Amino acid sequence: MRVLMVSDVYFPRVNGVSTSIQTFRRELATQGVTVDLIAPSYPGEVDEAGIWRIPSRYVAIDPEDRLMRRGQVRDLLPRLRGAGYQLVHVQTPFIAHYAGLEIARALGVPVVTTYHTFFEEYLHHYARGVPASWTRALARRFSRGQCNATDGVVAPSGAMCDALRQYGVTVPIEVIPTGIPLERFQGGDRAAFRRAHGLGQQQEVALFVGRVAHEKNIGLLLQVAERLRYRRPAFVLLIAGEGPALGSLQVQAQKLGLGGIVRFIGYLDRSTSLIDCYRAADLFVFGSTTETQGLVLLEAMAMGLPVVAIPAMGARDILLPERGCLCAKDDAIDFAEKVERVLQQPDLHRRLATEAQAYAQRWSAPATAERMADFYKRTVVTTAMNEASPRTGLKSRKPGQGKAKTV
Repeated sequence: MRVLMVSDVYFPRVNGVSTSIQTFRRELATQGVTVDLIAPSYPGEVDEAGIWRIPSRYVAIDPEDRLMRRGQVRDLLPRLRGAGYQLVHVQTPFIAHYAGLEIARALGVPVVTTYHTFFEEYLHHYARGVPASWTRALARRFSRGQCNATDGVVAPSGAMCDALRQYGVTVPIEVIPTGIPLERFQGGDRAAFRRAHGLGQQQEVALFVGRVAHEKNIGLLLQVAERLRYRRPAFVLLIAGEGPALGSLQVQAQKLGLGGIVRFIGYLDRSTSLIDCYRAADLFVFGSTTETQGLVLLEAMAMGLPVVAIPAMGARDILLPERGCLCAKDDAIDFAEKVERVLQQPDLHRRLATEAQAYAQRWSAPATAERMADFYKRTVVTTAMNEASPRTGLKSRKPGQGKAKTV
């Protein structure tokens, strides 16, 4: 089977969507599914087989991202027609969504999309001054229209599936989380990383990894650090990542007097320094309440790190069993109490670390790729049957053209 993915982001842009695409492309190949990708061109990109890079420009509101030129995506059609694609998989809701629909219709194949971002809780962080009720309503309408314009939706978690149904999404929804390539999350040099970053071997290191963005609720972690600064004099919070909220969080940390306690260490190479960083930490902390899945939680668990996090949205699927983790409230007092429990109780720390590593095995990349391959095949068969049979009761439509208009 041959599938074409279309995305507005990919490496070297580091985020959960890029990681998900890379993981599924690699693992689907073992399921007999060849996946090519259309993605923006970036400065410093690495050539990779099966990727069509589209000339792009910076996005004014977020210079980390790039905007593809849709006309140049359209120019690929003559070459795409002969490639034998059986399905188009859209990964993001911007240029990629509309270009993916256009390609699917031109090729006469079904199109599915993955709903990676919980826009309902995302937009109001960037539309300052606009009432949150307005941005939520707009996000729901936008998401409903885009999802219903496809032949099926992949939701990374059960909570996200439930939210989409509440929006009015009527096409099939399949819950398929991004799996973890477990073989990548082992090893690491704890002592070397601590030396390189001026961390004593006796310091208690809490780690956050992710995009430094407003919706990640990193301000809560700064409040936690403020509460622990005197009760745990050896406590240090590492924030690994970059993003639009970095400057304001650095200012907040300085105002709270956390200059020596909270350290912003930027992006880390996923195959080397990030593994060392995970190994150097004593526990993983995550304050986000808007994740559609929360891949970094599983990465940390695979490295044997106890986790303290909030069981909200997609992260609920991972956290609620409380295997390898303690669930905290969206409250600095409760969150700090959970962090302190893990740090001051060695037996609890050891139990959670052992549980975390074992629990992560349930989320392996090969298992989730097998589910994605099955979803692709069922979508192709179902769409073909619906197109061929007038008795289904469905209105005749072109492949990739849903029952609801896009907005």
